Amino acid sequence: MLKGIDPLLTPELLMHLSAMGHGEWVAVVDANFTADHLAGGKPLVRIPGHSLERVSRAVLSVIPLADDVSRPAAYMHASGQPEGHRTTAQRDTLAALQEHGLDADRVEAVERFAFYDKIRLASVLVQSGETTAFGNAMFCKGVILH
Repeated sequence: MLKGIDPLLTPELLMHLSAMGHGEWVAVVDANFTADHLAGGKPLVRIPGHSLERVSRAVLSVIPLADDVSRPAAYMHASGQPEGHRTTAQRDTLAALQEHGLDADRVEAVERFAFYDKIRLASVLVQSGETTAFGNAMFCKGVILH
């Protein structure tokens, strides 16, 4: 345990998030996501029993979102739904992003199979315990300046 660090952030996950450079992506995926296959040998950290929103909040508590990327956050658009549709898990995660200062228009809705392609950009995958469909998101790490 560390003071001031979200307890969901395991030592393994902290190591991978810390090792990421600016412009690299982290994916937070749901419990049904084909994470082992799509990780393709990249780090995969499991945080079962916690929602997309909760795990995303933990990740966002230690990484900034990229300012130099037009859309530093993305989620998997629910197949068969109209443009702009968001599941409850996606709306909750969008609220977390907005609390971190990201406008909703900087969050990209990505079609399911395009999301599978985009996931290959991720440096690390975090599998949550989210059980609702399309409970997947990605975040692009920004620069930390002191």
